Amino acid sequence: MMSTKKKKLRAHSRGSGNIFADLGLPNAHEHQLKAALVVQLKRLMAEREITQTEAARLVGVKQPNLSRMLRGQFRLVSLEKLLRMLTAFEQDVEITVKPHRKRGEAGRITFIPA
Repeated sequence: MMSTKKKKLRAHSRGSGNIFADLGLPNAHEHQLKAALVVQLKRLMAEREITQTEAARLVGVKQPNLSRMLRGQFRLVSLEKLLRMLTAFEQDVEITVKPHRKRGEAGRITFIPA
């Protein structure tokens, strides 16, 4: 016999644009930046049609470590290491520091792929 009670749907809210912050994780902005850099690495691998083994050799890491990183386990990988991996793919990485638009508010870090 089927229940006639309707299930209540959970209320939802619009996200902040940073899933890591929405989940309440510490260092959310850093995680978001790392995720964007890893997505860029995946895109470069796909464009070159290279395997994880070939990519790992190119960027100087072991294939299992690259695999974990590509699956989202990049907490222990430094931003510097990810940036160096991009340069190994013959990418220029530019870092620009400029005043934040709103005075009295903390600045932000963004990733803008070319």
